[in-house]
Amino acid sequence: MKFNQHNLDKLERILTEAGYVVRYERGSFQSGYCILEEKKVVVLNKFLNPEGRINTLLEIIPAIGINYDLLTHESQKLYESISAQLKL
Repeated sequence: MKFNQHNLDKLERILTEAGYVVRYERGSFQSGYCILEEKKVVVLNKFLNPEGRINTLLEIIPAIGINYDLLTHESQKLYESISAQLKL
């Protein structure tokens, strides 16, 4: 996956379609992010560059258990490819 704004938007769209809110805030996140599962909020460190944001979202998306049926067809395909890469 290329590290550009278009792909970052696609990854954010997966979380949005699953009911999560993606926010960029500053803070002392050791991992670069914080997940508030009860409120369905993902907070990313706003000082991360696009490559760091994409890598962080690629780590978060499979870990939070997204309901596949809520995603659009395009997002489902991307979600499947992300999941397949992690299984390797």
